[in-house]
Amino acid sequence: MSEWVLAYEGFDSAHEGLREALCTLGNGYLATRGAAPESWADGVHYPGTYVAGCWNRLRDEVIGQPIDNESMVNLPNWLPVTIALDGGEWLDLEQVEVLTQRQELDLRRGILTRWLRFQDTQGRITALTQRRFVHMQRSHLAALETAVTAENWSGPLRIRTGIDGTVQNAGVDRYRKLASDHLLPITQGSASPDTLVLAVETSQSRIRIATAARTIVRCAGELCDAPRRVRTEPGLVMEELEVEVKAGQVVSVEKVVALHTGRDWAVSEPAEAVVSELGRAPGFDELLDEHTLAWAQLWERFHTSLEDDHQAGLQASLTIRLYLFHLLQTLSAHTLEADAGVPARGLHGEAYRGHIFWDELFVLPVLTLRAPGLTRALMRYRFRRLPAARDAALACGLTGALYPWQSGSDGSEVSQLIHLNPMSGRWLPDVSRLQRHAGLAVAFTTWHYFEATGDLAFLQEEGAEMILEIARYWASLATFDPGLDRYVIRGVMGPDEFHTGYPDAEDAGVDNNAYTNVMAVWVLRRALDVLEALPVRRRVELTESLALRRGEVKLWQQMITKMFVPFHSGVISQFEGYEELEELDWEAYRQKYGNIQRLDRILEAEGRSVNAYQASKQPDVLMLFYLLSADELRDVLGDLGYPLEPEVIPRTIEYYLSRTSHGSTLSALVHSWVLARAHRDQSLEYFKLLLESDVADIQGGTTEEGIHLAAMAGCVDLLQRCFTGLETRGGVLRFNPQWPRQLGTFTCRLRFRENDIILRISSERLRVSAVSGAVPEIQVACNEQWLTLRPGETVEFDLQPD
Repeated sequence: MSEWVLAYEGFDSAHEGLREALCTLGNGYLATRGAAPESWADGVHYPGTYVAGCWNRLRDEVIGQPIDNESMVNLPNWLPVTIALDGGEWLDLEQVEVLTQRQELDLRRGILTRWLRFQDTQGRITALTQRRFVHMQRSHLAALETAVTAENWSGPLRIRTGIDGTVQNAGVDRYRKLASDHLLPITQGSASPDTLVLAVETSQSRIRIATAARTIVRCAGELCDAPRRVRTEPGLVMEELEVEVKAGQVVSVEKVVALHTGRDWAVSEPAEAVVSELGRAPGFDELLDEHTLAWAQLWERFHTSLEDDHQAGLQASLTIRLYLFHLLQTLSAHTLEADAGVPARGLHGEAYRGHIFWDELFVLPVLTLRAPGLTRALMRYRFRRLPAARDAALACGLTGALYPWQSGSDGSEVSQLIHLNPMSGRWLPDVSRLQRHAGLAVAFTTWHYFEATGDLAFLQEEGAEMILEIARYWASLATFDPGLDRYVIRGVMGPDEFHTGYPDAEDAGVDNNAYTNVMAVWVLRRALDVLEALPVRRRVELTESLALRRGEVKLWQQMITKMFVPFHSGVISQFEGYEELEELDWEAYRQKYGNIQRLDRILEAEGRSVNAYQASKQPDVLMLFYLLSADELRDVLGDLGYPLEPEVIPRTIEYYLSRTSHGSTLSALVHSWVLARAHRDQSLEYFKLLLESDVADIQGGTTEEGIHLAAMAGCVDLLQRCFTGLETRGGVLRFNPQWPRQLGTFTCRLRFRENDIILRISSERLRVSAVSGAVPEIQVACNEQWLTLRPGETVEFDLQPD
């Protein structure tokens, strides 16, 4: 078993969608699912291609209500390559005897290889080998090589290749009854004897997309001048070639593809751009060399390894690399110049319509400590949408910035107004936009980036304004309750996602969600820190341009000591009144339904509401322990007048753990994190479950619709920050390790305050090495020991074995 190769044997129609998602290839600009080149969207296969930031809106009418849905668009399929033997039908694996089939995803080099050997009804045996990649250096290029070997026959071989722009957004079953035709045909045809070009345009956003494919054929290694016949129809261009082959001869088809949109930089017209791009592009082998070099350099920067020779350790190491691979394919150096956020499901499918939620909270910490410039670029996605966030707050009669729960092209709220429960078949109101905490995630990741990098320029130019405006929103949303003598926040949804309101209440939302209230206070505290951190001149400029009055700052200072946080029975309450809800008979529901991850759908189908029960889809209160150290949370609550006794955290964890259905991949991540100190074995069980989240599709068919990017990044971050106890507060690299012996030795490369650092940890020892040149020394703290780390030196700490 290799730590670098994800391999599949044979063909399994039931899991083909999962394989296609996990074998997606991309470079941060575009990505293409790992579908077989001869396949089409037939209910088993789904050959989707996506470009970061390419959105379009369509309108439907559902139960008499007009609905607008904005989606990341499935772009023209550049993969089509298929063959036919001597006048026979085009390749259909259902009509031949498949002798062998194997597929390998080479993570080290970013190459997907497929081996297929089949026998037709006439006894002819043909072998086919295909290699493909999406170029990690040249962001607009991809390539596919198909080598065909006639093992025991001679005669004509027909080859068909092309570009299909008649595709729809049909990758998610529950969306298929809604409008899905996003592309309008513009032109299709030949740009030269070996190059096809197709141009389309999105129907509402009017983004022009052009794809060009250059195809050459080699017989026994020599170029073949095969006659070509081009066929076109609106949105489709195909060409057929025919060559004579002899038994044992190899025919190679090289297809190099370029893709541009009207959103790209330094492009006059996309169709012209793709032809020029192919004109500059060398052949398949040279492009592959460039691509593999780019991946080698990327893996050097993101070096991560688990050293454990046991089979389980090798599998864990492969999975960690697979998840990091998909993170780097979704968010890469090509994202630096793209106006793109962090898509919850990557560029791997159409679940959640490609929207951006709060996943940067889980993803960016990994990138900040490896490629901080990429985090900064992704934060600019939020900064560019600050005007829309201000408009959203103003529409609610509030000040500051209200970031949407679901974001797409322009930063407006694109959450659904209604959603379908597939268990009952009923369309239901969707109030998920009341999850106002997306802005809290923006502020948290902004401050975390500043703490890790010391990038004062970013804070001055963009970060401070976002944090201050988000703080303003929360200060204006909160109201003072004279009876409590505290500030309260009413009518929101927490991260739990199940509780949309109180049982039988007319108004949606709950009051005083603990996570929301505490993190709002945290943001207000950081806003005050921002004002202190800014140089005087910039502070004056910003307070003047934002019209930030002294009275507002004084209000913030009051709120960080007088915000209401609910408690009951010695635990932090999820929201006010939570303890008055009914207890659910969890065992009875498990026995009746088996999988109760989507308990909300089960109860609704029964005519009940999850709002009536103490039940969570995923961690809510526990998110506080995920984001904040015990000391930091103790400071926040202490200043509010709520002393955090040592037993409150473990008691709160135990209370909600027994009331969670784990209906999200994030559930295993957060539970593994918060259990790491007091319940190591239980934490590891959740870590193992998280490792399985996408490779085993533990959510039951959701991964085929797109990977779970936050869960993938979270696997890496559990190793990188949680089990090492790594924090980057106050310009100090701090460790408080609780490294599990079962995980062996972990090594990774990090970047902190301009220092390139190699971290190596086991249950016995922590070693931190600075490999940079002339950079400032840094302080490294481990438990109570402080050491100075200078360039080129190493510091070591002995750890207490677990």
